[in-house]
Amino acid sequence: MNNALMRAALTAAERGWHVFPLRPNTKRPALHGENACPRTGPCTSGHRKWEERATTDPDRIRAAWAHAPFNVGIATGPSGLLVVDLDMPKDNSNTDAPDGAATFTALCERTGQPVPRTRTVRTASGGLHLYFTAPAPVRLHNTAGTLAPLVDTRAWGGYVVAAGSTVDGARYELEGPALLRPLPDWLKALLVPPHPVNRLSVAAPGNARRRPYVASALAKETAAVTAAPEGQRNATLLRAGRALGRFVASGGLTRTEVEDALQGAGESAGLSAAECRATLRSALDWSITHNQTSTREAA
Repeated sequence: MNNALMRAALTAAERGWHVFPLRPNTKRPALHGENACPRTGPCTSGHRKWEERATTDPDRIRAAWAHAPFNVGIATGPSGLLVVDLDMPKDNSNTDAPDGAATFTALCERTGQPVPRTRTVRTASGGLHLYFTAPAPVRLHNTAGTLAPLVDTRAWGGYVVAAGSTVDGARYELEGPALLRPLPDWLKALLVPPHPVNRLSVAAPGNARRRPYVASALAKETAAVTAAPEGQRNATLLRAGRALGRFVASGGLTRTEVEDALQGAGESAGLSAAECRATLRSALDWSITHNQTSTREAA
């Protein structure tokens, strides 16, 4: 198994895709977190997260995968990839519930576009990963349900499990002969957010003065979620969403900024994409409502 997974990692690296080890038979990074960082090796000058440590160096890959049958994670941002994740419903008892492939097909039909053909990987849960080359001039980040229900995207700040890996005994498999294609323009148009300069230019002066504090709060809460131990991850994510929701209510952050940061952190910690979405929706809805109420009463 070690040799097969090492080959999968080396094959991805040969394509120019930056890889890092995931814990055997799971989707969780096998690299140490910030709290356990030894500040040696690649972290001598400070802790480096999985996105920074992902590599295409075959010697580093062989050395890492010689230790254990690690699954293979592909850091999508450094690899120049955008992956559309068509997920499966979590409630398997409802066989009529549409999956991500169905809602994505419906999106394509509504926009008058064909379902794009590109490199496709069947996931362990039965979903699909559609691989695209990311548009070079634009730095896209993860999204959760932005395109359609059960349709997420992975770009900067995200990763996918590579073909050849196994999760809970089920294998990620390359499906079909389709070549890797560029992200279609119509999908790019749906994913590119408003330019941040435009948002800041209309912000109130007080918000502009508080921006360093807001950025620090965002970084602190994101780090807390990423480092949350098993058994406390969902609660930590809920607290972080409620803490940052007040900045969304005041205009210091956009909801998308908070969702993208905490969604990626939650998944890096080991929560599923669906768990993160549900928790963040609940936390932000509660926090924004309560903080808007407080603002109106104070006025």
